[in-house]
Amino acid sequence: MLFCGVIIMNKVILVTGNMKKLISARQFLEPHGIEVDNVMMDTTEIQSDSIEEIAAFSAKEASDKLKCSVLKNDTGFFIEEFGNFPGAYTHQIMNSIGTDGILKLMRGVKNRRAYYREAFAYCEYGKEPVVFTSITKGVLATRKSGKYGLKIDPIFIPDGYTKTMAHYDDDKRFCTWNTKVFDEIAEYIKKAK
Repeated sequence: MLFCGVIIMNKVILVTGNMKKLISARQFLEPHGIEVDNVMMDTTEIQSDSIEEIAAFSAKEASDKLKCSVLKNDTGFFIEEFGNFPGAYTHQIMNSIGTDGILKLMRGVKNRRAYYREAFAYCEYGKEPVVFTSITKGVLATRKSGKYGLKIDPIFIPDGYTKTMAHYDDDKRFCTWNTKVFDEIAEYIKKAK
């Protein structure tokens, strides 16, 4: 199969309901010859302090159900001053206190270092998942700004930038992430086949 001048030799199913994640995965994996398709399905999200364990468990479950190779990711946001809280519980914290609550907790705090950590679990049918991790470092702003992105994007300034992630539309915001993990995933998939 030919995609934009690249021969597609491998295929992986990204298990997500988030179309922005699908666009991002395609943008970074298809130039490596890996076709990315999508399936929206519920998987068990285990309770764990580790985003890697959460992603791996969900990937294994999805691969077993779909009987094919899948990629599943989980993301956490980690604030150094608070012992890397909220981490794997980012979704729950954002639903309870949101960015306003985080900014309130950060009032007067000098160490504003924080980072996104993304765990991508790749699982071939009948095998155990392999997890790849990406970290995007930065600092917390003192106030919300910008109109794009996800819940934390209006308060997170990635290293090398002067504005929050929410100032960048999808195409530009994807470039603020550490995307080297996709190269690692692509190399692994190509070697595994």
